[in-house]
Amino acid sequence: MNYVIRAAKPGDLQSIYEMAKLTGGGFTNLPPDKAALSAKLDRVAASFASDKEYPSDETYLLVLEDTESGDVRGTCQIFGQVGQRWPFYSYRIGTDSKHSEQLDRTFHAQVLMLSNDLNGASEVGGLFLHPAARAGGLGLLLARSRYLFIARHRARFGDRILAELRGVIDEAGGSPFWDGVAGKFFGMNFQEADHFNAVHGNQFIADLMPKHPVYIAMLGDHARSVIGVPHPTGRAAMRMLENEGFAFENYVDIFDGGPTMSARTDQVASVRDAKHVDVSGIAETGEDALIATGRLADFRCCFGKVGDGATIDSEAAKLLGVGKGGDISWIGR
Repeated sequence: MNYVIRAAKPGDLQSIYEMAKLTGGGFTNLPPDKAALSAKLDRVAASFASDKEYPSDETYLLVLEDTESGDVRGTCQIFGQVGQRWPFYSYRIGTDSKHSEQLDRTFHAQVLMLSNDLNGASEVGGLFLHPAARAGGLGLLLARSRYLFIARHRARFGDRILAELRGVIDEAGGSPFWDGVAGKFFGMNFQEADHFNAVHGNQFIADLMPKHPVYIAMLGDHARSVIGVPHPTGRAAMRMLENEGFAFENYVDIFDGGPTMSARTDQVASVRDAKHVDVSGIAETGEDALIATGRLADFRCCFGKVGDGATIDSEAAKLLGVGKGGDISWIGR
């Protein structure tokens, strides 16, 4: 399999733009807007070039490349720390309890509370695989390569990590959650708000969103039914997150109501279990693995085999550009 994960470059703009047009909306980290993507690639280049060895407002964009054709077939992103340029907003699902002595009843009402609880966490997101490459476990390679990047640059990431999953979007590209909650306060439909957020950030949420709790029982049936529910195409991603140790802790996206998953960074399985070794030689047998090498803009990751004494197979060695004595990080597939 001649696929490798590598750092995105400005020259990838057209390929990333073409993929962004396939996402179907609600994909804030990959907007189908060429100017916004170009600006993102500029930030990404600055992030890879940064010498900061602590969590900061850096964006790392990785792409999946078919090395035979040179085509870019997927993207994934890692954010060093959210909530620095502007607050990171979520809705937290809470409970408001009230008791009536006269009725001798206690009522428990679920409410949505605007929250900045997740400020300061790192984030993984922006995972998209081109429809032509949705086979052979490439989605898993994209997803888990992010954790090997974190493991190789641990000081740049926080102690908590989150992942926002896209919520339910209808066939017309609208969001039942947005229509039932936030849309009533913003005078724009979901597509307009989603695009504005992707290009300009979410400060407008702070400016216009009411700060009082929203009682879930007062929402329409359709809006209630999608709270904390991932988009059908995101269910596999949710399972992969759960396998890594992420959990849903009652935070949902303020735009589409999709679930926000979180974990302690050092307890994410692919971070915790990553092995860091020097290559002892080339051998064609061993354990199926994800293997990564390089720092920052030189980071590369691929499938391969790791044998006893830290050998790697010749194809992986070629894709990664490493040989005997090169340092790698790896996890079992």
